[in-house]
Amino acid sequence: MGFALRRRGPSKFDRAADGSMTLIEHFRELRTRLFRASLAVVAGITLGFWLADPVRALLQQPYCNLPTSIGPDGQCTFVQLGPADVFLLNLKIALWVGLIAAAPVWLYQLWAFIAPGLHRHERRYAYIFTAIAAPLFAAGAVLAYFVVQKGLEFLMNFAGDDINTTLEVTRYISFVTNLILLFGVAFEFPLVVLMLNFVGITSAKRLLSWWRVAVFIFFAFAALVTPTPDPFGMSALALCLSALYFAAVGVAYLNDRRRGRGKEVYAGLDDDEASPLDDDPQPVGAVEQVDAVDPIVPAQPVPQPLPIERRYDDMT
Repeated sequence: MGFALRRRGPSKFDRAADGSMTLIEHFRELRTRLFRASLAVVAGITLGFWLADPVRALLQQPYCNLPTSIGPDGQCTFVQLGPADVFLLNLKIALWVGLIAAAPVWLYQLWAFIAPGLHRHERRYAYIFTAIAAPLFAAGAVLAYFVVQKGLEFLMNFAGDDINTTLEVTRYISFVTNLILLFGVAFEFPLVVLMLNFVGITSAKRLLSWWRVAVFIFFAFAALVTPTPDPFGMSALALCLSALYFAAVGVAYLNDRRRGRGKEVYAGLDDDEASPLDDDPQPVGAVEQVDAVDPIVPAQPVPQPLPIERRYDDMT
């Protein structure tokens, strides 16, 4: 019994990569990708709304761990100014949880749409940078979670015993989530440094020569963006960014060594330094005599063609 093998044509990825896909087909693919990503986000928001209360309790722990947050009844309480504040806050938390839970799906849909337009080495770099970006963002979020508790402890110590401090829940959760987002994005800075090195814009030696400026910028940036005035949060963010910068410079050095950068003829010279010249003169020998060439015969003029009635005889 014989089986007929059906010959498969090129896939959508191949057709998009070689440019054979039409514009209408690109729009249809974009619509399909957006629809799948939207379904994943909606499913993630549904899951996030179910997990809103545990997530909100987790975000409240930095404040509830402080001794000054415990009321006379032994409970850690917050204030709700409006009747729908907690419900809207749960919707906001559900949106964040849904985006994070559905990130593998909508990131894959985004990548599947733009990957055909990239070269093979560009796709390889994208895989590497994506694999590094997620742990860096998570590390920044964890650091921000501990910085919140230290910052609140610093601020709450200024209140005396005659002042009863109770935080408003929506403003507190916004404060914590903004700090987590800020620290997570700041931890992506080493990827920018690596990208500049991988594309050949700057070398590891030049990046290392900028370390003083980089450390100053890190401390100034941490002082501006850290919402609490305590020195702990600013120092923690600046020191972590400095450590990540030097780690990125180390990776850039390995990349330069692998590619053989710095071994060029003028690699050891500064921009304002002249290259060494060889001052040893060499004697010039006698030049062989060149015989004279024959003169070129001028071209003969082209004879004018005969009239058409004189080109043919009676037979032709």
